[in-house]
Amino acid sequence: MTTEQISKTEKITGARIFLECLREEGVDKIFGYPGGVILHIYDELYKCDFIKHYLVRHEQAAVHAAEGYARLTGKPGVVLVTSGPGACNTITGIANAYYDSYPLVVFTGQVDSNLIGNDAFQESDIVGITRTCCKHNYLVKNIKDLPRIIKESFHIARTGKPGPVVVSMPKDILTAKAEFVYPDKVILPGYNPTYEGHPMQCKKALKLLCEAQRPVIISGGGVIHSDAYKEIRELAKKLNIPTATTLMGIGTYPQDDELSLGMLGMHGNYWANLAVSNCDVLFAVGTRFNDRITGCLKRFCKDAQVIHVDIDPCSISKNVHVDIPIVGDAKNVLNVMLKEYNTEKYSYNTEMRKAWINQILSWKEKRAIRAVENAEMSPQTVIEHIYQQTKDLNPIIATEVGQHQMWTAQLYKFNQPRQLVTSGGLGTMGFGFPAAMGAQIAAPDRLVFNIAGDGSIQMNIQELMTCVDYKIPVKIAVINNGYLGMVRQWQEKLFNKHYSQTPISSPDYVKLAEAYGILGLRVTKESQIDDALKQAINYDGPVIIDFVVEPFEMVYPWVLAGKPLSEVIMSNTNENAAGD
Repeated sequence: MTTEQISKTEKITGARIFLECLREEGVDKIFGYPGGVILHIYDELYKCDFIKHYLVRHEQAAVHAAEGYARLTGKPGVVLVTSGPGACNTITGIANAYYDSYPLVVFTGQVDSNLIGNDAFQESDIVGITRTCCKHNYLVKNIKDLPRIIKESFHIARTGKPGPVVVSMPKDILTAKAEFVYPDKVILPGYNPTYEGHPMQCKKALKLLCEAQRPVIISGGGVIHSDAYKEIRELAKKLNIPTATTLMGIGTYPQDDELSLGMLGMHGNYWANLAVSNCDVLFAVGTRFNDRITGCLKRFCKDAQVIHVDIDPCSISKNVHVDIPIVGDAKNVLNVMLKEYNTEKYSYNTEMRKAWINQILSWKEKRAIRAVENAEMSPQTVIEHIYQQTKDLNPIIATEVGQHQMWTAQLYKFNQPRQLVTSGGLGTMGFGFPAAMGAQIAAPDRLVFNIAGDGSIQMNIQELMTCVDYKIPVKIAVINNGYLGMVRQWQEKLFNKHYSQTPISSPDYVKLAEAYGILGLRVTKESQIDDALKQAINYDGPVIIDFVVEPFEMVYPWVLAGKPLSEVIMSNTNENAAGD
């Protein structure tokens, strides 16, 4: 299929219409895996010169790769899989994208329309299965509806609160023929996201922030999705307000800035948690107040007035009572507040604000996170070395899920948005490596590091072959402690050190790399770390580094589930640092 446009009166197959719709949406990269009922699309792809298809080795990896691509570009990632098991294998990725608001359009095949409901070969009710874990889904019933459905899918995925949309395409729809007419606009009367915050609510919020003695800003993932990081930085600076981020909001506020509190929550910075616990006004932007950042809800900001900005009205007052709700796009709301501040006479008590910042600094000085001493090689030390070796290279850092993820969030200083690619809401092991591939495809000239655990990397390690095939030079740092570390940590603290099914063995990663035809390195001493990292960075291709680390390290600070943020465990010997 050439780039020549088709005649408006020419009848073409649904498979060809599918690709023409992608052309109209500006899609030039998709991630997928073929199968019987979508072979007609793959036959058209064989002749297509405007879309590059990346063949993964598992459908879950296709979705995660599309998520990584979406994280870097802000555009919907596109996935194409077959029916039945192919569609079912996407579920974890779809749910992950739903919780973390990654815009995706996932196209799945389906059996012939007349076979749906008959338990046909490779039939699964993907519409029913995904109903609770996607933003919207479609079953195409008429070929004439296919262009409209695809246009609506991309519109829904990227507007409002972004998220995944699933389109199930029966085989007979793909073989039927019709004239191709792509709609000029989307008409969805029941779907009208609110982008402009109410002006009076914005004024009330600004007035309250200026009157506050101990204000704190929480910057969430929604700030990244709306590209509002410049605005939130400007507002924090103008009002001199300490700013914390959620895990998904990391990078929205520079972590080396004097007002930065870093990440808050279960494994967040001690001083960030105490600042939020002791603030009198909390300004939360683009966060849904996940339990990982609130701890005990009854004691979360119990003495504070809460301002909440979110484009999703369902997120406001869902978990935390809100005094000033503002439904709207974060960028628009913050711009209204900045304009109001710049044009009207607003002021705040500089002495009280200074005293509040000094109080936070005193907490920070007492409880700074430090790498472990007297260990042959601690995982924290490895991550600190990765930071030192890559910080000036404008890297993208992806993570899997577990202890290494929290150490990365704590120790790597992220100063730009879309620099961290990680799984927050669902906590998906196996996410990081394929997501790093997608990020590398989106940004081919940037260094991409995937920091992984020895448990999670094995969940999608087959994608090494995808990296080889497409020359995707992702660097993988395996923090190899011989355990499912985060679960082992819970067992040590909460289950009397009953390490039930958490010791995990690994392959010889150097030999594995050799089998795949890539570079493999092993590091067992701190003195070897920098040389290995430099070798990996300078190598023109994928690399896997096996960092054999101290097995029994714990992630601190740590707020146990259900406890308030002020009750922070700082170490094995210091049970609770509350009240410092």
